[in-house]
Amino acid sequence: MSMNTQGRPTKPGEADGAFHPKTFTGNRGLDMEEPLIFEFASLETTGVDLDEDDSADFELGGHERKAEIGLPGLAEPEAMRHYVRLSRNNFAIDSGLYPLGSCTMKHNPRLNEKMARLPGFGDIHPLQPVSTVQGALELMEDLAHWLMVSTNTSAVAMSPKAGAHGELCGMMAIKAAHTAAGRDPKIVLVPESAHGTNPATAALLRYKVVSIDAKDDGTVDLEALKRTIAEHSGNIAGIMLTNPNTCGLFERDVRQIAEMIHAEDAYFYCDGANFNAIVGKARPGDLGIDAMHINLHKTFSTPHGGGGPGAGPVVLSRRLAPFAPLPFIRKTDKGLELVETEASTAEGEKPFGRMTAFHGQMGMYVRALSYMMSHGSDGLRQASEDAVLNANYIRVGLQDLMSLPFGERPCMHEVLFDDSFLKDTGVTTLDFAKAMIDEGYHPMTMYFPLVVHGAMLIEPTESESRASLDLFIATMRDLVMSAKRGETDRFEGAPYLAPRRRLDETTAARKPVLKWTKPEPAEVTSAAAE
Repeated sequence: MSMNTQGRPTKPGEADGAFHPKTFTGNRGLDMEEPLIFEFASLETTGVDLDEDDSADFELGGHERKAEIGLPGLAEPEAMRHYVRLSRNNFAIDSGLYPLGSCTMKHNPRLNEKMARLPGFGDIHPLQPVSTVQGALELMEDLAHWLMVSTNTSAVAMSPKAGAHGELCGMMAIKAAHTAAGRDPKIVLVPESAHGTNPATAALLRYKVVSIDAKDDGTVDLEALKRTIAEHSGNIAGIMLTNPNTCGLFERDVRQIAEMIHAEDAYFYCDGANFNAIVGKARPGDLGIDAMHINLHKTFSTPHGGGGPGAGPVVLSRRLAPFAPLPFIRKTDKGLELVETEASTAEGEKPFGRMTAFHGQMGMYVRALSYMMSHGSDGLRQASEDAVLNANYIRVGLQDLMSLPFGERPCMHEVLFDDSFLKDTGVTTLDFAKAMIDEGYHPMTMYFPLVVHGAMLIEPTESESRASLDLFIATMRDLVMSAKRGETDRFEGAPYLAPRRRLDETTAARKPVLKWTKPEPAEVTSAAAE
């Protein structure tokens, strides 16, 4: 019996009735089948009329295109329908609860979008003279100020594009500080509960990564850290620690960890991907961090996903502030100027170089500052409190049926389950996640963090109402009970109701087909010949 006794049934096979008609078009009512644009478009068609111009004088040094570009053409109505139909195949925070753990898929207020589209921000160009973009520089300076205030740090590098880029920036500043002091340590400590990009970043800078074990409660093992520091004393560049960590838990020993690292003349890099849990509640600078990236596209609500756009400013402690990369903004008697070369630096400024061509992603800056100003300090604090409250609401609502690897202790902004509740059911973690798609939910983060087998990491964020959370919890409970009853058909073939059924994701990742090839025309056999 489905839990949903009124309205839409939720069991497989009931949702669209017992009869499954095949349609000639491939459509199912308003669920349109959308082929690749190359399959139905024409190279001769375009929605725009342009005059032929043979007199164009290209300045491409002989590199201009010699043949047809080969892109398909569509009439304007066809182009509009194509992208509208594609948008229906994308899950988004505007569609429903997006429980991806460690990703903070929160609502992006439309006020932010309106501000980002103001002509003075939306129409500027990075190559404009600095004198013509004083307003944009002032906004960037204001945003930088509030990022430093909220973290109690001394400087901020605005140019990094996202989290991993920010990690690289912070670690390059640490490397530059060691070099300036005449040191060349070789080791970076990385706890088991860190984000996977942390050891990758350290390795990219040719550091040796030494892992630090976690305790049974999911936090850093202080005794293991002490032993590791003693073993490698004098050769440690720093530690890369995520707090709250990727198990959704706050590292309560963070101050002691910072003191131990600083005693080695090393630096504390904090992964700030989970800053959304502590904004207005704790200032990372007070906890002893030396560098931390802040994902504006997570903590401060700007659009997230699809590879960008993103922004990952890096706040720096007083010890690392001189090494902030180019470009950066400097206040002068004549206004704000953009320092873009080492020749323009002042005494005490020792930038390690440049991370990116221009100063950053202007639209993300506008959205983030709009979010900050509209919420105020009390609103930002409440957002963090609500994010933690919502995660714990889900934890309590599911802890009797789903398994918690670290006991029933309160979590921060995300709650971590493991797959032991699925033991002997014949249902895998992946099966369970795919069945969530049929219920209208994007799956949670699976198999991460790696310290937990069959991890299921759920982050509801502060955006969700109690009614939204109640429905999600009820749906998850129904799925769990269905698995425990042995209803494996509901899971093994899921999703049944998505535009595409379960894909061979391993083959798709290892042998991607990146180019559409026009198929050979099918042979037509006459009825007489048959």
